[in-house]
Amino acid sequence: MSEHNIAGKKVAFLLTDGVEQVELTSPWQAVKDAGGEPTLVAPGSGKLQGFNGTDKGDTFDVDLTVAEANASDFDALVIPGGVVNADHLRADKGAQSFTRSFFEQHKPVASICHGPWVLIDAGVVSGRNVTSYFTLETDLKNAGANWTDEEVVVDQGLVTSRNPDDLPAFNSKLVEEIAEGQHAGQTA
Repeated sequence: MSEHNIAGKKVAFLLTDGVEQVELTSPWQAVKDAGGEPTLVAPGSGKLQGFNGTDKGDTFDVDLTVAEANASDFDALVIPGGVVNADHLRADKGAQSFTRSFFEQHKPVASICHGPWVLIDAGVVSGRNVTSYFTLETDLKNAGANWTDEEVVVDQGLVTSRNPDDLPAFNSKLVEEIAEGQHAGQTA
């Protein structure tokens, strides 16, 4: 059980096919263990294919499509990684808009590994302190972010981490930021 209680807090997990499974399931469980209510949001309906590296993993049922979901109905957003997942999400205008809405409403957002690609295309990383999978460093810097190679970086409600090895720290900070609530410095 987490030291932070987020009972009743609704957390959107934005993903699509190709999600790195543990980057979905581990934070999802951390949110549940702390009393939060996770919801799987995706560009399309149906089932999504998770991956463990390059091997197919489990499938996951979509709760809401991006078109059906509204950031106002959630307290926070989590964007897991996975190269294919993040690459498809970053090109989806609905996913970009949904992500940007959390920043406009000053709500916590957490993204790990390749997930920060989505933040670039949502136009929300300029001037922000972030980390990610190392291959995204140049992309994030070119988008105006201050990139560092650290286990977890927190900047005004934005939580980022590098890879699955960082999940314990990522999950802890994710739950802490949700417990803290809105952050005035969390802007688009």
